[in-house]
Amino acid sequence: MKISDYFKLTETQAQQFAALEVLYPEWNSKINLISRKDIDNLVEHHLLHSLAIAKFIQFQPGTTIMDVGTGGGFPGIPLAILFPECRFTLIDSIGKKIHVAEDIAKQIDLTNVECIQERAEEEKRQFDFVVSRAVMPLPDLVKLIKKNVHHKHKNAMPNGLIVLKGGNLDSEIHSFRHIAEVTELSSYFKTDWFTTKQLIYLPL
Repeated sequence: MKISDYFKLTETQAQQFAALEVLYPEWNSKINLISRKDIDNLVEHHLLHSLAIAKFIQFQPGTTIMDVGTGGGFPGIPLAILFPECRFTLIDSIGKKIHVAEDIAKQIDLTNVECIQERAEEEKRQFDFVVSRAVMPLPDLVKLIKKNVHHKHKNAMPNGLIVLKGGNLDSEIHSFRHIAEVTELSSYFKTDWFTTKQLIYLPL
């Protein structure tokens, strides 16, 4: 699978994505960020999975996005490559993971990314959107990040939370069922791996 099959990339973006395919396996051999099986499927399981958010919403220039529990930089780094005119703040409580994200961003000259070691409850600033990949149950995450969502909108969709998850989400979504928008990722990417993957959007 190639990212350029799904997204129109500039030469710089194509080079940055190609660099990720080298840098993540290198880092993974030192720090176990991603399972061995997953690192062999980096493009599908991590890069394209992160970029599902870009299929759902085209962030306007100047949009600010916080990535909670970013790990080694997902979904924040792939999104920051695709949206160079937006600002991304990547947070994780684990220092060595943030160090990886920071190093990778630096190595590919990604200037619109800030990486911070902290817990979500410690971050007091406000952003247009909060994004995350399956860090915790939805109600817990909403409680933590509600304070971080700005009330002034600049995008086609109201500001809020965008989460990538898999499996049966009925119980997690239950209390948000009147506002939650759920998108099957198989509508964007036609491979078996995406059949159980979903994107949840909650305007907050």
